[in-house]
Amino acid sequence: MEKSGIVLWLRRWMLPVAMVTGISVYLILHFVPAFEESGYIGVARWLQPTLVSVMLFLQLNVVAPADLKLHKWHFVLLAVQAVLFGALALAATRIPHGAGRILLECAMLCFICPTAAAAGVITRKIGGSLPGIMTYIVLADALACLLIPLMIPMVHPSTDVSFLAAFWAIVKKVFAILVLPCVLAWTIRYLLPGVQRWLERFVDWAFYIWGFCLTMAMSLATYALVTSGIGVLVALGIGLVSLVCCLIQFILGRRVARRYGRSESITSGQALGQKNTAFIIWLGFNYMTPVTSVAGGLYAIWQNLVNAWELAHTEEKH
Repeated sequence: MEKSGIVLWLRRWMLPVAMVTGISVYLILHFVPAFEESGYIGVARWLQPTLVSVMLFLQLNVVAPADLKLHKWHFVLLAVQAVLFGALALAATRIPHGAGRILLECAMLCFICPTAAAAGVITRKIGGSLPGIMTYIVLADALACLLIPLMIPMVHPSTDVSFLAAFWAIVKKVFAILVLPCVLAWTIRYLLPGVQRWLERFVDWAFYIWGFCLTMAMSLATYALVTSGIGVLVALGIGLVSLVCCLIQFILGRRVARRYGRSESITSGQALGQKNTAFIIWLGFNYMTPVTSVAGGLYAIWQNLVNAWELAHTEEKH
């Protein structure tokens, strides 16, 4: 296969290959005794968000602060997330603990979860707007920081977590992934413009870094599912809920901005549909019923299947 053919093949099939590889690597390490204590999961937990920050940094080198402009669809999507999360939270307070309550909490997490910091990688590849998705990433993180500390104590009143404590825990998680890459990229832009122009040449590397990150994300998702201890029926229920939430958000996101053109429609769909699934796992395990963290792992599978299809469809058209 020629070099150009290899690049084309990677662009088209990297996401499904990365997903299968990540799942397979964890299962081998888990079920083969010689590898069980490899420490791979601990490394993946640290390395995966670190590489996400690197991806975001590379993309921000081609996006100036002045490019981050607000659009009407940004506010529509924020309203959709806030209303659905609030409605599900109120419904959860009226249902006794059990399978039904778990499924509602999973849906809550899928809807309020902020947009993945790496969403710009796929958005740019399939014809969306990088500044548009970057703007929404900032807005969605801000929304999560405000609503989650307000709603979680209402759903889990026994949770001994104050608003300020929950707010600060979320802000710290967002700061490392989102704020630091922004500060670094834009400091370089204004103080070292020559370095910034040189870094622009590497923006396409973000896609291949994303493939490596996805491999580790799938391993972490599989780990969450295998070690959750939940029954088959509950796992199937969480899988169905996360799938429905994923499809609703991708489709609704596209339709919200369809009137503004194809590029804005693609961007809006990715903004609402592509989630920071590691955040779902962390939030579910620490502040909700721990089993709900499985929703993050399963949502990661569904959203990347959607992304793989969109990427392959785009490559075929071009």
